[in-house]
Amino acid sequence: MSNLNKKPEFKTEVEEREFWESHDSADYLDWSHAQRASFPKLKPSTKTISLRLPEALLDRIKIEANKRDMPYQSLIKVWLADDVSERRRAD
Repeated sequence: MSNLNKKPEFKTEVEEREFWESHDSADYLDWSHAQRASFPKLKPSTKTISLRLPEALLDRIKIEANKRDMPYQSLIKVWLADDVSERRRAD
């Protein structure tokens, strides 16, 4: 027999979100039976930003991207992600 609480029924997603923000899921779910899920086609959320760069810098970035046969915006994202990861490891 389980000591788990019965999960409440929610009328809205907001109501459910508020509930889980103040309750521990371990009181309602037996996590020992959980299985890893994989979502291979799920794309990470992105947000469009505007970034002003000197034209000469942008030209040099485009040249580097061309050498790697990739879009310059993708190269900027790779460089930013690498730099952030490196700095987090250094802290």
